[in-house]
Amino acid sequence: MARNKNIQSDQLIRSRSRNAAENRPSQEQKRRRQIRSWIILVAAIVAVLLGFHFLRGGNPRESGATRLPCYSNQNVTPFGDSVLYYDGVNLHCLSSTGTIRWSFPAGAGATFYAGPKHVAVWSGMQMYLVDQKGNSTYNESMEGTVQFVRVGERYCAVVVGSDTESKLIVKDLQGAQIDVEQEAFAGLMILDTGFFGDQGDYLWTLSLDVFGTAPNTILNTFQVGKMNTGEVSLGEALAYKVVYENARLRVFNTQQCYTYDYKCVQDTNATMLVYGWKLIDYEIPERGPAKMLLAPTSQTSSAQTITELRVLEGDVDKRYTLPTECVGACIWRGNIFTFSKEYIYRADVNSQRFFISGMPLPENAQVTAFYGITSDGRAVVAAGDSVYSLGLPQ
Repeated sequence: MARNKNIQSDQLIRSRSRNAAENRPSQEQKRRRQIRSWIILVAAIVAVLLGFHFLRGGNPRESGATRLPCYSNQNVTPFGDSVLYYDGVNLHCLSSTGTIRWSFPAGAGATFYAGPKHVAVWSGMQMYLVDQKGNSTYNESMEGTVQFVRVGERYCAVVVGSDTESKLIVKDLQGAQIDVEQEAFAGLMILDTGFFGDQGDYLWTLSLDVFGTAPNTILNTFQVGKMNTGEVSLGEALAYKVVYENARLRVFNTQQCYTYDYKCVQDTNATMLVYGWKLIDYEIPERGPAKMLLAPTSQTSSAQTITELRVLEGDVDKRYTLPTECVGACIWRGNIFTFSKEYIYRADVNSQRFFISGMPLPENAQVTAFYGITSDGRAVVAAGDSVYSLGLPQ
């Protein structure tokens, strides 16, 4: 009886040992568990790093930098989704990523102005209009020396003659003459002009009375091909920019921002003090007021070192302090972008917080100038003599 009990006890012990051995993990199982633990740890670290990256404004879709085949002293200018530059003989058009689209023989000593879909090129009395494909739609000699040209959606305005004996000629984009205005500018120096209205059928001009006892800037408005619709004296402060926004003309001078309708009737309630600030960019959305970006006047010289910004949007007036000194700034799709030597800063207009992204330039290259944004969302900047287009962080 005792022997049977001992046998049963031995069998129970062997059974328990066998079960324990079967449940004990093998070396292969241990290795797999270790690998799985490492994978979980690495995934956690990556998640943390990605979260930090996005917090700083990074974007894995960012397309980086492309060096363009031009130099910073060649009047580099965004033109829709393209970039223009003039090499002293030819006007070249590049895609925003550097592919040459066309070249136009402008000749020596030429100047150009990029409109929405056409470029005006002039030298002496000669003027050309060039479309987006590089085709010349107009090529004629004007009746006097061309001072400057401005191009709109349907027309171009050509100012010819001497500084104080100027004539304003309006042509369509095939060169047919639509209108001529000279009497309104007798004894005046025409400073600038531009088209406005839903179809671009109206024209504003800024001119300066240089023979008066005190300087006086004058705003005129015209309906193209028909009549002068308004005139107003803006006073001694020099007006330098007119923005058309929601059927209103916003006129910026060194002291104030005035608001007029197309007949030059002022909305006195919309006047804003801008002394010490200069308009550097603006964006007009499909709906709502324009977003107008200003920087301190003292910081907008040829060597810009911007540390503050101001945004006017309707009745809203906001101020921003930049994280570091920047060489340029703009508004694009409701965001403020600023460019320092080494970083791109982005902030929503309604936010006071800037997100930072590293400047995707070659090692030791630093941004020295900002030229603008192409319509496909690439910033054009200079780093010394070199020019780059940059994908913007989102």
